[in-house]
Amino acid sequence: MRTIYLFLLTGALLLVGAPAAHAADNGSWSVYPATARSGQRPYFYLSADPGATLHDKVTVTNKTGRAQTFRLYAADAYNTARDGGFAVRSLDERQRSVGAWARTGRDRVTVGPHGSVTVPVTIAVPQDAEPGDHPGALVALDERVDPADAGAVAVGIQKAVGARIYLRVNGPTVPALSVDDIRVEHTQPLVPGTGKSRAVISYTLHNRGNVTLSPKVALKAEGLFGRTLLARDLKRIPAELLPRQEVRLTERWTGAPQLEWGEIRLTASARDTRESAAVGYFALPWLMAGILLVAVGGGTGLWIRARRSRARTA
Repeated sequence: MRTIYLFLLTGALLLVGAPAAHAADNGSWSVYPATARSGQRPYFYLSADPGATLHDKVTVTNKTGRAQTFRLYAADAYNTARDGGFAVRSLDERQRSVGAWARTGRDRVTVGPHGSVTVPVTIAVPQDAEPGDHPGALVALDERVDPADAGAVAVGIQKAVGARIYLRVNGPTVPALSVDDIRVEHTQPLVPGTGKSRAVISYTLHNRGNVTLSPKVALKAEGLFGRTLLARDLKRIPAELLPRQEVRLTERWTGAPQLEWGEIRLTASARDTRESAAVGYFALPWLMAGILLVAVGGGTGLWIRARRSRARTA
């Protein structure tokens, strides 16, 4: 039997939600700006003009009783497609922003038991850097692969911790947010009134600007004659939507009407930006749809026969 090896990168590289007020930590080691005191600066919050060079320091702390060696590198951040979580590029991916501009004084560091190592960091912002936010992270990667046997598939796990970088290049900022490609899928009982109907509303939330946004999305469903069927503020949205990023999100509507014709509208808002988009929907139970289809088909057949009969009589 041939064994297939999969390598998974885990740790603080995938951080869902807003940044917490403490250093990036996975219980075995942590990464944070060297000047952090009492958790006041858990991440790098920086600003610079195009063409400027910034100097800082990063500290890696080993919380275990044995020495550990880490690969240090800078990486660009992005929103995951699944839920919009904050994540950063891996070591072998191409870095285009702060991940390409930042350099650490050493590529690898060995940290003794319960010890810390501080390394200088240089960020050289290009002269033609685009104004706005350039999020990323300084990552401490344990290059050892921990085996996790899963039968015929052996899964190798690498762990990493990343201290976020929030770098803003000075210049015009353009907040821009949109809601795109709204779709509605219905699940209804065969016989009306015998069970609950459900609807799944999917949409794309897109940050079209050059600054990080903390979006809010409101959902409103209206039926015939403008009756409000549903109105809620959505909770399952990214705490931070990074520049030029988009995520596909879904919202479930339990108890959606089984017979209705109306409109679903989503309104996304963030700092200095607000956009809405809507889609029409038509809910009809399967049994009623079948009856209508049979009735329309039968009526069409009778009309054709009557017309042919008149033609023959003439």
